[in-house]
Amino acid sequence: MNNALIAEARKKYHQELLSNGVLTMDGKGIPSNADSSSKLSVRIAQGIAKRLMAEVHEKAVGQTSGAKFEQINMDFLNDTFPHLGNLRPGKWHIVKLGNRNAVKASSFAQYEHLEYLNQLTKSDARLAASMGNDYMVAPDVVIYRETETDEAINAASLVVDNDIARLADLRKSNGGLPILHASISAKWTMRSDRAQNSRTEALGLIRNRKGRLPHIVVVTGEPMPARLASLAMGTGDIDCLYHFALYELIEAVNDAQAEDSIELLNILIQGKRLKDISDLPLDLAV
Repeated sequence: MNNALIAEARKKYHQELLSNGVLTMDGKGIPSNADSSSKLSVRIAQGIAKRLMAEVHEKAVGQTSGAKFEQINMDFLNDTFPHLGNLRPGKWHIVKLGNRNAVKASSFAQYEHLEYLNQLTKSDARLAASMGNDYMVAPDVVIYRETETDEAINAASLVVDNDIARLADLRKSNGGLPILHASISAKWTMRSDRAQNSRTEALGLIRNRKGRLPHIVVVTGEPMPARLASLAMGTGDIDCLYHFALYELIEAVNDAQAEDSIELLNILIQGKRLKDISDLPLDLAV
């Protein structure tokens, strides 16, 4: 009997985190996503790691671990989202952005004006000082859709002609850029201000768009419910927070018998503010 595609992809996702040294345990038994100064964080992270069979290994350097986490999340989406074409037809691309990547937020229809603003502020110091850089948006992973030809739009019946829909972003003949469908921020842990960085990125996408707002989500490996709540609580900034191993997290928190954490985790889940990584592809198909 074959397992469901997303179930297999989730298993591969965890295997990649293990084999690439993102999820590890050091010689003292402290997992790489745990806060070593918090006994509860270590206990919960150990519960997750043991369920996923983490190997004893020296903890990866934070920045390297973060970059690998971004890549593995991109790979998971490439293994799943393209199979949902019957639910969300279109020509899709899933890419990991970076400082050297030619694709930027301004490469998409909703944000192309940001490149013009960037050039203006580079040439005018006073303008740069007054505007700051709040408009610059740099998601970790994005999903975008190509524009469609008139032939594709009119495949079933005559929908458009040369006289109408001349400003629609989806129409290739209008000469527009691809459409940003989703921004995925990947944060392996949520120490200090990392959660707020994701919130700042989200607000930048919300405030600076022209046109449709893309999905804005965060994926994390943070084990502490209180830190998850710091980003997941409330509405308006992000669609939802996704945990790399929510099922294992629930079991680990219950095993730790930390009543406050159990209650908080239940609030986040029942309030639809925290979901499992396996929920993400289908949510992005909406």
